[in-house]
Amino acid sequence: MRGFFGIGVEGLSKPMNAGNLFRSAHAFGASFVFTIDSVYSRSLAKSDTSKTPEHLPFYQFDTVAELALPERCALVGIELTDDAVELPSFHHPLRAAYVLGRERGSLTPELVERCDSVVKIPTKFCINVATAGAVVMYDRLISRGRFAERPVGSQARAGDLPQHVHGGPVIRGGSGVKGQKIVDDTTK
Repeated sequence: MRGFFGIGVEGLSKPMNAGNLFRSAHAFGASFVFTIDSVYSRSLAKSDTSKTPEHLPFYQFDTVAELALPERCALVGIELTDDAVELPSFHHPLRAAYVLGRERGSLTPELVERCDSVVKIPTKFCINVATAGAVVMYDRLISRGRFAERPVGSQARAGDLPQHVHGGPVIRGGSGVKGQKIVDDTTK
């Protein structure tokens, strides 16, 4: 799968929840994890049995203003609000950092203002931070990954993954040469 993603939390007070989220992030192939104004230490996050911060970059930011992301990385807030995009209708950016809020509360208005998108999981009420993060990462995996079509019925078998078709050369950016396709991939 092309691109990358990271996932983090704002204002979390229970290190075990961050540990669960980070373990799932490690399993789903995250490129980095982070916290903003959160109570977290590796020793208190005993639920992270994969020891994610030993394998992925881990960033701790004291404030939203300090949050620094890779170039052209979209910040996506996960929040159960009326105006958020429902996750099944959301197109995941190629380069994204997902952020979830505190256990009892929401993302701060300051952080929501920084988000490029705000997405909600269509549930009746809020779910656990780590569970919500896993749902979002799974949705990213199935929507951006390359998988065979799902079968039509529950008794049918999945089809074979179609062969990858290699096209002609693609020059990204620049003016290109006559006959070569120009692709601007900076918007996704």
